[in-house]
Amino acid sequence: MHILVKVVVVIGAVIIFLLLIAIFVKKEYTVERSLVINKPNQEVYDYLKFIRNQDYYSKWVMTDPNMKKTFTGTDGTVGFNYAWDGNDKAGQGDQQITKLVNGEQVDTEIHFIRPFAGLGWASMFTKSLPQGQTEVVWRMKGRNNYPINLMNLVMDSMLGKDMDVSLHNLKNILEK
Repeated sequence: MHILVKVVVVIGAVIIFLLLIAIFVKKEYTVERSLVINKPNQEVYDYLKFIRNQDYYSKWVMTDPNMKKTFTGTDGTVGFNYAWDGNDKAGQGDQQITKLVNGEQVDTEIHFIRPFAGLGWASMFTKSLPQGQTEVVWRMKGRNNYPINLMNLVMDSMLGKDMDVSLHNLKNILEK
């Protein structure tokens, strides 16, 4: 019984310690990744503005090949909505195009329903480089309230790793 009390005290102390740390962690997070694609800017942008193309490069979409998807509006235009309902890894939510700047930027708002409710924003930026290359910058922003904001300490490594995989998938598709 004495060992059980020690275990409970240690677990309680760890929980209290984590809750105290969370008080000082920012509630907002930003994760950004980029890479260069050996294709002209307009060609890259024209592919990115169609949200349905994420089916071919997004690591998150690929986690559930049987995911249910619903599309509302005209893809590649402001207001287009892509809703998904997938397995435990893919979760459930929707993504809507909120802003397009031809040849430069695609902004979306993402509502997460499952496994955790939340709101996020994603932007894909394209920039022309010499020799017909394009730099693609993918930025994701969000907010986690206390005490979930503790996750923000690992958000860059968690999201960033998947963004890197997705960007490399995109590069492979466009450079074929």
